[in-house]
Amino acid sequence: MAEPLMMGLIYPSPVADVGWAKQLDLAREAVEEAYGDRVTTRVVDNIPEGPDAGRVMNQLVSDGADFLVLGSFGYMNDGLRLAQRHPEVNMIHASGFRQTENLGTFTARGYEGFYLGGLAAGMVTETNTIGIVAAFAVPEVIAEVNAITLAAREVSPDVNIRLVWVNSWFDPAREQEAARAVISQGADVVFSLHQDTPSVVNVAQAEGVYVVNTGSNMSAHGPDAVLGSVVHDWSKYFIRAVGEALEGNFKGQDERGGLASGTVSVQAWNDVLTEEQMARIKEAEAALVSGEDHVFAGPLKDQSGTERAVEGEVLPDPEIFAMNWLVEGLPGSLPQ
Repeated sequence: MAEPLMMGLIYPSPVADVGWAKQLDLAREAVEEAYGDRVTTRVVDNIPEGPDAGRVMNQLVSDGADFLVLGSFGYMNDGLRLAQRHPEVNMIHASGFRQTENLGTFTARGYEGFYLGGLAAGMVTETNTIGIVAAFAVPEVIAEVNAITLAAREVSPDVNIRLVWVNSWFDPAREQEAARAVISQGADVVFSLHQDTPSVVNVAQAEGVYVVNTGSNMSAHGPDAVLGSVVHDWSKYFIRAVGEALEGNFKGQDERGGLASGTVSVQAWNDVLTEEQMARIKEAEAALVSGEDHVFAGPLKDQSGTERAVEGEVLPDPEIFAMNWLVEGLPGSLPQ
């Protein structure tokens, strides 16, 4: 009998009951269930981006890992170097944009879920002000900020957006401070973009405002506050990628899953949304799933007024996943 494949997983934050790391870990559990004793897994969590991550990756390979899951954008360069030194080890990297024969990447079309959340936010806001607490200004998150803005303005054209970048994937105290800041500026709906804990959800519950969060269904932490949760499910992708490794035909590719694949879904819609409002949200969701509509369909302009997509045109994937600009009307600038 062949030795089991050893799957090593590195997460940027602790595995808790909800959050990004939790969703990755649920996919790991799905792999174990799918392949049984053909696979063993080992998790190292709460590893910051930087030298520590590189050391952990190398140690996992030294300990016999055949397959690595690199669970954060900032692990990319260390992962690339490791992939070049160890062509016998297959790897998948979250949110990266560079692939090799043995290093693939996976990204969620989270902007599709947040577009639906933006519609809901525009429907329920009474102050006409929406706050966004965003982690890092990487293309994936920038696309989500833009999607929220476009959707909210479909419903409420003059809505104000208050945007704060916390420049961290995991800093609950700073995240809570940012949430309070946008609420103090009048936001009665707050978006929590890539906070790995219920930090922003807890503030929203305490302050009596609505929140749309990333990663997991966090409604248990904000039963009144959660307007909807944009949930990531990596199970099918992890099972497929590990299966390819087991069969010896893994090839590093770019995986981008959205509403249509079930990688992204919006759960825990709040009962404050009326039947008519939910019907409009579900209609928009169906159009995105079928391809009839697209979040970044023209006409589309950026902050400077430059046209990014003309009427009848859809922004292509390479531009979405390299997005480094904010849509027309958003305040402030991107952090460097």
